[in-house]
Amino acid sequence: MSVLADSDIAASERTAQTQMMARRAVAGATVGTALEWFDFALYGVVAATIFPKLFFPSLDPTASLLASLASFWAGLAARPLGAVICGVLGDRWGRRNLMLLTVSVMGASSFLMGLLPTYQQVGILAPTLLVSLRIVQGFALGGESTGAQLMAVEHASAERRGLYSGLLGICSPLSQILANLSLFTLSGLLSLEDFESFGWRIPFLASFVLVLLGIYIRMKVSETPAFEALRKSGQRPRAANPLGIVLKFHWRTALRLTLFFCGPAALFYLIVVFSLSYLTKNLGVPKQTGFMLLMIANVCAIVGALAGGYLSDRIGRKRALLIGSFCTLVCCLIYFPILNHNSIAMTAAVMGAFLGFTQFQSGIQPVWFAESFPTEARYTGSALSYSGANLLTGGPMPIVAVALLNAFHGSPWAIVAVCGSLNLLSFLMIAASRETKGTALERCATH
Repeated sequence: MSVLADSDIAASERTAQTQMMARRAVAGATVGTALEWFDFALYGVVAATIFPKLFFPSLDPTASLLASLASFWAGLAARPLGAVICGVLGDRWGRRNLMLLTVSVMGASSFLMGLLPTYQQVGILAPTLLVSLRIVQGFALGGESTGAQLMAVEHASAERRGLYSGLLGICSPLSQILANLSLFTLSGLLSLEDFESFGWRIPFLASFVLVLLGIYIRMKVSETPAFEALRKSGQRPRAANPLGIVLKFHWRTALRLTLFFCGPAALFYLIVVFSLSYLTKNLGVPKQTGFMLLMIANVCAIVGALAGGYLSDRIGRKRALLIGSFCTLVCCLIYFPILNHNSIAMTAAVMGAFLGFTQFQSGIQPVWFAESFPTEARYTGSALSYSGANLLTGGPMPIVAVALLNAFHGSPWAIVAVCGSLNLLSFLMIAASRETKGTALERCATH
């Protein structure tokens, strides 16, 4: 009887330890990634409003805006390279070590960005340094995003993976809120001259302290059970080339997931980057009001991400994603007509709904991607799909939107056509996919 009691106590302690580590993992992943996304989001906001004047003043207004948004895309373009390199290293050496490296690189590049001289001070060297740091920033985020997702999902129990996935989905909108709130506050406290001189630098410099907090939290998290199972299985030599495994055995899955996420990625950056430029430059909305509208929309996005993850645990990943994709298609068709009414209340409502349903899908993305690949290639396959979509449509979307708006003399319907087509492609990729809910993550079969 005593032996059985001791066994029950030991099992209970192991369960408690597992649950505690799962909570630490999701906290470390969520907080750390939110802090990194803060730097990335902050750049997106200032690229659409301030950087054209400070770093590309020799061009006409439209060209300088396009150049500034192109520097934003450069960071996204670097993400696939970061995804490949960090994905391979993460599948070989583990998730935890890579997470500590990427958050450190991200923090350093953002801090240096806050110290950059402007074009007026050093000429062409200013935008050159800006783009270089942006590329380093994107490289780090390319490996960070997927690593954090896997760290949380692989620690979670099967019945709560969707919920943990939804918690990760709040990172981006939370960072958008922090970025816009900081700029909203600074632009209100400082004169325009002071804000353009040094005010915009303050959040970049302060973010380094926040990144240190992220490193501290992540050091408290152990390696994931799925990777430990792979390590103990003796099959790690097969993971010596995880990129080769993905390209040989799982390329169809990677391609399908990439095409799926092309829709949410494009819509997300259309709303959080291009919309601010459209509201302030085309509709005459004050910058402070634009920041406020984006904060409201991102609050809705947090609710959407949590709802998506939670619902996917109840009805399955596929059905929940189809619901979210259909809703974003509807929002896509009504978005610009409502913005053009120039009603603050209506604009806040449609931006909130559009970004909320977009992030509803992003809240399911981490768990869906993780369940679609075996352990020895999960980091690489997930990172390639996620970053590939952001490269193809996420980063270019603000640039394409500005170009189309200019080409069609201020009419947004060409933008609607492009975004609607990407949304439809996303819906079809979901419909063509299998349900993954309940898939065991501790599997090592390559085909």
